[in-house]
Amino acid sequence: MSTKPRILTGDTPTGRLHLGHYVGSIESRLRFQDTYDCFFLIANMHAFTTRADKPDEIRQSTIEIVKDWLACGIDPERSTIVLQTEVPAIAELTWYIAMLLPFNRVMRNPTLKTEIEDKGLGDTYSFGFPMYAVGQCADILIFRPELVPVGEDQVAHIEPCREVARRFNQIYCGVNPHTEDDEYVKAGGLFPIPKAEVGRVGRLPGVDGRKMSKSLNNAIYLSDTFKQIKKKIGKITTGRQSMDEPGDTTNLLFDYVRAFIHDEDRVAELERRYSTGDNIGDGHIKVEVAEAIEKIIGPIRERRAEFDTPAGEEKILGIIRDGTRRANKAAEETLYLAKKAMRLDFGPRTLQLR
Repeated sequence: MSTKPRILTGDTPTGRLHLGHYVGSIESRLRFQDTYDCFFLIANMHAFTTRADKPDEIRQSTIEIVKDWLACGIDPERSTIVLQTEVPAIAELTWYIAMLLPFNRVMRNPTLKTEIEDKGLGDTYSFGFPMYAVGQCADILIFRPELVPVGEDQVAHIEPCREVARRFNQIYCGVNPHTEDDEYVKAGGLFPIPKAEVGRVGRLPGVDGRKMSKSLNNAIYLSDTFKQIKKKIGKITTGRQSMDEPGDTTNLLFDYVRAFIHDEDRVAELERRYSTGDNIGDGHIKVEVAEAIEKIIGPIRERRAEFDTPAGEEKILGIIRDGTRRANKAAEETLYLAKKAMRLDFGPRTLQLR
C-alpha cells in the first residue's frame, strides 16, 4: 500500500453527476491524485436506503458514475475506485461504530433532515435510512484517511465521523480525550481524525436557486450538450428588466459567473457594467456563462462517449473489480486492527474478489 497520506470521498449512485458535484468535490479529487493515496467510493449500498425496489436502476447508475469519473480525469492507475457492496469490512465496521453513536445524535444530522424533506419521505423512511449516516462514518474510517473532499452540504456528515473516531481511539486505544485532533495517531489511536476539504465552490445552486439535484430537475449534467447547457442557463431569473437598469451582482446568475468565468478581470468588468446598468443584458451574460461551462463539460462529454459502448462498459467493470481488490486489502487491515483493539481478534482472515 502507498505511504502517501490518504483521501476518501465518493458519490451515491443516484444518476449522472452534475456541475455541483464537479466544483464541490471532483475538482479537488483531480488535484489530489498525485499527492495523496486516493480512494473514491461508489456508495451503492446507500442507494438502497431510499430505492431498494429499483436494483436495476442502481446498478446502471453505478456504471454511469464511473463513466463520469473517468471522463473527468480520475485515473484508476493513480486512484482506487471502490464499490461499496464488495468491501464487506465496511458493513462490519458500521455495526461496531453504531454502538458509539447515540441515536439522537444521528437523527440531529442536518443533512439527514434535509434529505428526508427533499425526498418527501415524511415518516415512511426505512430503518436503514438513518443507518446511512452511520455507514458513511464507516465508509470513511475503514480507509483511515486524513482528508475527505466534499461539497459544503456534506460537511455535517463528516462531524459524526470525527466524533466516533475520537471516541473509538479513546475507549479502545487509550488515547487521552484532551489530545489534539492532529495528534491522535501519534498518541496510539487507530483512526486519524479526518478533515472535510470543501471544494472551490462549496455549494453551487441549481438553475432555479434551490439545491442542485436530479429530483428537482434543476441540474446541469456533466454529460449535457452545449444546447442543453444554454437552455438551462437561460432559465435563471434575476428580476432585472432591461440592460440599462442597475442590477444586483449577488444574484444567482453572478454565482455562475464567478464559478465558471476564470478571468478575474472579465468578472470584474461584468460586475461593474451590470451594477451600473452599462448596456449589458442578462441574455449576453448567460451566453458567456454557458460558453465557459461548455469549456469544462465539452471535453468531459467527448471522453465519456468512449465508454458508451458494450466494450466500454466491460472495461468499467474491470476497473471496478481491480480497484475493489486493492481497497479490500486496506479495509481488511483496518478492520483487523479495529477488532484487535476491541479484543475481538480471534484470528486473521483473507478476502478475495474473483
